[in-house]
Amino acid sequence: MILLHAIPWAGALAGYWLFPEQLPLLSAIAIAALFAVSLDLIVGYAGLVTLGQAAFFGAGAYTAGILAQQGWGEPFSGLLAAAAVAALLGLISAPLVLRAGELAGLMVTLGLGLMLYEAANKAAAITGGADGLQGVEMWPIFGLYRFDLWGRTAYLYSLAVLFVLFMLARLLVASPFGWSLRAIRGNARRAPALGVPVKARLTAAYVIAAAYAGVAGGLLAQTTSFASLDALSFQRSADGLLMLVLGGLGSLYGALLGAVAFTVAHHALSEASPVFWQFWLGIALVALALAGQGGLLGLARAAIARLRRR
Repeated sequence: MILLHAIPWAGALAGYWLFPEQLPLLSAIAIAALFAVSLDLIVGYAGLVTLGQAAFFGAGAYTAGILAQQGWGEPFSGLLAAAAVAALLGLISAPLVLRAGELAGLMVTLGLGLMLYEAANKAAAITGGADGLQGVEMWPIFGLYRFDLWGRTAYLYSLAVLFVLFMLARLLVASPFGWSLRAIRGNARRAPALGVPVKARLTAAYVIAAAYAGVAGGLLAQTTSFASLDALSFQRSADGLLMLVLGGLGSLYGALLGAVAFTVAHHALSEASPVFWQFWLGIALVALALAGQGGLLGLARAAIARLRRR
């Protein structure tokens, strides 16, 4: 079992040597995967759908970027600051989202994301506005490993952060806290009968997911030396949900698989057809939905089950 879990991470590490010219793309995949994991914690496990996860991603990106721009380019403390700001934003907004109910709460998350997007656009003196945040300079990791133009340090750094946070997420969802989230997702009205404090658990999950998204945003700003309004856009949130649907909800490895598949498909299809790439991606999503539930991970599990029966 341990060997089975080690295979995808060994493959990701091998990509450093197998695809040296694609390291910036691999870094983008690692960051997208962390963002997808943050969404899976609340959508897949807690059953709380959101359209504003990009608000936390963007908050983390601008926090890490502004810190570096102002002269503090230490990577790890920048990520901690990004996580803290995003978590605080999640803590402030959680009561509004949870109080509104399912559909209204969905609209609240969308509204919060749009508000933060416009706020960042108006605060051009701080964020750079539509031009983006310039002058983000990171210090070498541990004072030794500089961020280079080829993305070598950036990829290993992003992969290491993803690995650590993914393993923490696995411990979290396997804990009593994680099982209480599953109970809430199954039936939020009956969960209190089991002694589950629903609002407290959902608030905690929302804040943790916000912190994860903030770290993903911080990674993007640090590895690209740039932060823009795109980090706060609705498209960012929508892409994250597509990754979950593509890979499979309620499984952290499904989030990873969906992030890889979506980012690679986006890259390949946009190069082949810059205008109509979304059309082909839409066909793939429809075909996947018709093939069965559970996304790509569900299809893989079904195929393995058939082979075992034979």
